[in-house]
Amino acid sequence: MRPLPRAGLAIAVAVFVVDQVVKWAVTGPLGIDFLGAYRTILPIFDLRYTRNEGVSLGMLRAETETMRWLLVAFTGAIAIGVAIWMYREANRIEQAALGLVLGGALGNILDRVRLGHVVDFADLHFGEWRPFLVFNVADAAITIGVLILLVRALLIREKRPDPSENVHA
Repeated sequence: MRPLPRAGLAIAVAVFVVDQVVKWAVTGPLGIDFLGAYRTILPIFDLRYTRNEGVSLGMLRAETETMRWLLVAFTGAIAIGVAIWMYREANRIEQAALGLVLGGALGNILDRVRLGHVVDFADLHFGEWRPFLVFNVADAAITIGVLILLVRALLIREKRPDPSENVHA
């Protein structure tokens, strides 16, 4: 039996907890809990409350209760697939990247189950130019995890054993 990917699971739990705590802090004690609410933190960064009723880039918007629960089921199935992949993956770096994706997915799924939408609040901007949509900790973790997986898949080749070295005399 394959050992549990402890590091990947620990990262998933950490991302999930940090995501939920930060969302609570933004919408609770900081009071940024209604559309239009914001607080400038740095000249290039605001906390700005938005509701994401879709998935990435607002696609697949869940505008009805049926669509909401179909989206929960769809993203839940993806999270299960990521967890299975993480369990089967031997490479620790990829386990960690999958942990980022899994923790982020679970954080956003919990929002959608509890609230009917995902809470987004991080608004990075340069003057009026906003290179990103408003996002949250879970979104950032998913993005970083996917980027790590892509870089490893496209640019990093694991050294495979040379078959000629296995010749026994």
